[in-house]
Amino acid sequence: MSTDSVTCQDGDVKHVFVSGNLGLDLLGTLKWRRSEEEELLEDPSDLDAWITEAGVLTVSPASTAFDLKQAMTLREAIYALVHSRLEGSAWSPSALDTLNRWNGHDGPTTRLTPDGVERIGGTASALAVVARAATDVLSHTEPGVLKECANERCTRLFIDESRGSRRSWCGMAECGNRAKAAAYRARKKAGTAASS
Repeated sequence: MSTDSVTCQDGDVKHVFVSGNLGLDLLGTLKWRRSEEEELLEDPSDLDAWITEAGVLTVSPASTAFDLKQAMTLREAIYALVHSRLEGSAWSPSALDTLNRWNGHDGPTTRLTPDGVERIGGTASALAVVARAATDVLSHTEPGVLKECANERCTRLFIDESRGSRRSWCGMAECGNRAKAAAYRARKKAGTAASS
């Protein structure tokens, strides 16, 4: 199991939410797809953590192994559809069917409590929220706004809402800072070689 975590206002969490859309963030639970894949959803408890860290539900849904398999099937359907969108190719009928089946599920129940808003439900209700978010990004995002990280190893997708659509990295913590550090080392090495 990966020990990678990020620090946020709620403390240390295992998952990163930098994509600007829950459907795209779910794709980030399988890292480095073109090289040595790193699966962040290794067991049902990982899925529960992702769901609650994402704020889809405020109470863990106690996912099962079947729920985990369903989440991975949805994740791969979204991945196929997003890549078809980026490449300008036709959508896979099976991926489209999977996404639309999840769109038909009921979402979580939202309740206002003295302590704030509570969102409760099962794993299926959480995945329905993710499917609707993916549907939204696939149906409304303008060309050039949906991007893949510029780090050639990284396969995370994100919505670029920066001024002039100049964002290149999925996030600064993992890919952006590494790229900047590598560029700095290259400039420093070039400067040292030039002064020799």
